[in-house]
Amino acid sequence: MPAAPTVPWPTDGLSFGGDYSPEQWPRDVWHEDVRLMREAGVNLVTVGVFSWALLERSPGEFTFDWLDAVLDLLHENGIAVDLATPTAAPPNWLLTAHPEILPVDATERRERPGGRLGWCPASTLFREHALRIVAALAERYGAHPAVRLWHVSNELGGGNGRCYCEESAADFRRWLAAKYGDIEAANAAWGTAFWGHTYTAFDEVSPPRGVGGAPNPGLALDFERYSSDALLRHFDAERAVIEQHSEVPVTTNFMVGAGSQVVDYAEWAKHVAIPANDHYTLVDDHRREQDLAVAGDRMRGMTRDRAPWLLMEHSTGGPSWQQRNRAKDPGELVRNSLAHVARGSDGALFFQWRASTAGAEQFHSAMVPHAGTRTRVWREVCALGRALQALAPVQGSRVEPARVAIVVDEASGWALQSGLKPHRALRYGREIRAWHRAFHDRQVLTDVVPLDADLDGYDVVVLPTLLIVDDAAAARLSAVVDRGATLVVTYLSGVADETARIRTGGYPGAFRDVLGAWSEEFTPLQTDESVTLDDGGVVTDWAEAVVVEDADVVVRYTDGPLAGRAAVTRRVAGGDAWYVSAMLPDDSTQRVVDRIIADRAIPRTVTAPPGLEAVRRVSDSGDGFLFLLNHGADDVVVRAVGTDLLDGSVHGPETTVPAGRVRVLREERAS
Repeated sequence: MPAAPTVPWPTDGLSFGGDYSPEQWPRDVWHEDVRLMREAGVNLVTVGVFSWALLERSPGEFTFDWLDAVLDLLHENGIAVDLATPTAAPPNWLLTAHPEILPVDATERRERPGGRLGWCPASTLFREHALRIVAALAERYGAHPAVRLWHVSNELGGGNGRCYCEESAADFRRWLAAKYGDIEAANAAWGTAFWGHTYTAFDEVSPPRGVGGAPNPGLALDFERYSSDALLRHFDAERAVIEQHSEVPVTTNFMVGAGSQVVDYAEWAKHVAIPANDHYTLVDDHRREQDLAVAGDRMRGMTRDRAPWLLMEHSTGGPSWQQRNRAKDPGELVRNSLAHVARGSDGALFFQWRASTAGAEQFHSAMVPHAGTRTRVWREVCALGRALQALAPVQGSRVEPARVAIVVDEASGWALQSGLKPHRALRYGREIRAWHRAFHDRQVLTDVVPLDADLDGYDVVVLPTLLIVDDAAAARLSAVVDRGATLVVTYLSGVADETARIRTGGYPGAFRDVLGAWSEEFTPLQTDESVTLDDGGVVTDWAEAVVVEDADVVVRYTDGPLAGRAAVTRRVAGGDAWYVSAMLPDDSTQRVVDRIIADRAIPRTVTAPPGLEAVRRVSDSGDGFLFLLNHGADDVVVRAVGTDLLDGSVHGPETTVPAGRVRVLREERAS
C-alpha cells in the first residue's frame, strides 16, 4: 500500500464534538449551543446531515441564509465544521414526484418514505438531483473558513445497502458484463449447470430476489460485490463534485464492526481522505469494550501507514434502535472515547450534540441530554473535553506496530451468511471476536487487516472463517509459514474460491498442504449436542472429521463419534501452521493463543489480568503514549513508567490504574 498522503487534520489537537442539528431548534438556542460547546471544549461539529429539504424546497431553489448564519457563528467561536452533503435524506417533494427513486427490497416491495437513505444507489434520476444540491453547497461553502472537513451523505448503505429494483437489475447486468466479458464466463464461474440455471445472455440474469430461498452462491456473492461498488460510485460522484470547488478533505462515515459489513470498507478506505467510523456498543454484549477494540483495530488495519482515523459517531448513553437501550455506567463515556483514541482515532465525536425532542430518534442520548447540563452525562462530556485537550501531544502519533494480524474479508462474510450452508446460524464475526479477544485479554495488540494487506511484518497471522480466497491470496497467506511465522487457520477457511465454488479434495481446500491435515466431512452439532476435548473444553455448534497427514495433534475429542480424532493440529515447517477445525470455547482458544505467544516470544504491552486494556501510540520523535484503560471493578497495578497526561502525576516503576479509570503515560524517548 502506498504511503499515506499528507492530509490536513480538521482541528488543532484531537477532535471533539458531534452531529449538530441547529435546524431542529429556534435561533435563540444557537447562541446557547456555542456557549456550551466552548465550555465543554468542542472544536468540531458535523452540520447539515439531514437538511436537504430545508436547503432546497423545490428543484433548484435554494435557501442558504440559516446555514450561512450557523457556519459564521461557529467560526466566530473557534469551532470547525464537518459539512455534510444532505443526500442521506431526499426531500419529500422529490420522493412524491419520483417514488421510483425509493429502494426495493428482496421481496420486490418498494420502501416507503420516512426512513433513512431512501434512494436506490443505481438511480440515475436520484444521482442528478443529489449532485445538484452537492454542487450548490460546495460552490457556496468550499472556501468557507469554518469548513475543515466534508462528509458525504451518512452511513451509506445503512438503509439502502441492497436494492432489487429493475434499474438496479439493469445496472447489475452491466457490472457483470464488464467483469466477465461474456455470459459463458459467468456460467462457468457460477456453475449454472446445477438445477439447469444456465444463462444465454446477461439480460436473463436477475438479482437474487426472494427471502429464504437458495440463490446460486456465485451470483449472490457477485450481487453483494456489485452493491458495494454501486454505493461507492455514488460516493465518488459526490466527492468529485466537492473537489471541483474545495480543497478541504472529503470523507464519509463507515459502520465498521467485527462481523460482516454492509459494504467493502477496506476498498472504500482507499477513496476517503480520512477514514471515519461510527461505533455503538450493544446492550447484550458482555464484552463491549472488546467489541470496541476490534472495531478500532479493524479501522486502523485499513488505513495507510496506520495513519490516524476519526471516530465520527458514538453515544454518550443509550442509542435508540436496540430493544433495551442501556445507559452507560459512570465513567464509561470517557473510557469508551479514549479507547478509540488509543487504537488510532485522533478524536471522539458523538451522535449527537443536543438530544432531539421530536422525530424517530427523540430518545437517543446526546452530549446535552434532555435534562440539560445539571447531569452526570454533561459533567462527563466536559471531563472528556478536558481529557482530549490534555492529550493534544498524542495527535498525529501512530499505534505501535502489531506482531499479530487477523485477516478479514467481506466476501467471506457475505458468502458465509447467505444461502444454504452446513450450519446456517453461523456468523462471520464470531471467530474474529474470539481470536481477537484471546490476544486482547493478554494485552497483545492485533491488527485486523484486509485480505490484500502486506503481512511481512507479522509473526502471527490468523484466518478466522476465511471462507472465500483465490489461489494467489491463498499462496501469499501460506507463505507466512515459509518465512518462519505462525499461521492459524480456523474451520470454514479456504473452502471456496473467489467465485464461491467449493475446492475439492478435502477441507480447507486452499490450505491443506500448508496445514498437513484436512477434513473429510463437516459434522455440525445440533442444538442439544456437545463434545468434550482432552484439554477440558466443550465444543458446541461445529466439529469436523480431520485426517492428519503431516502434523501433530494438539487437542483431541474425547467422546462422541469423533472420539480420538483431532480437533486442533500443528505442523512445523519453517514456521508453524495450526488448524482449528472446531468452534472452540473461549478457554480452549485462550490456551492456543497463550502457547503461540510463548512460542513466538511476543511481548505483552503490559502484564495484567483481563479487563485491563493497554495500547501504545508512538510519535514521530519516538515518544510513547501508553494508554491503560481499566474496564474492571478492581484497581490494577502494572509496571509502567511515565507522566500521566490526564492529571500530571508521575509514575514508575509501577502504576495503579483505578477501577473504571484511564491513565495515559507519556514515555519520553531516552536521549
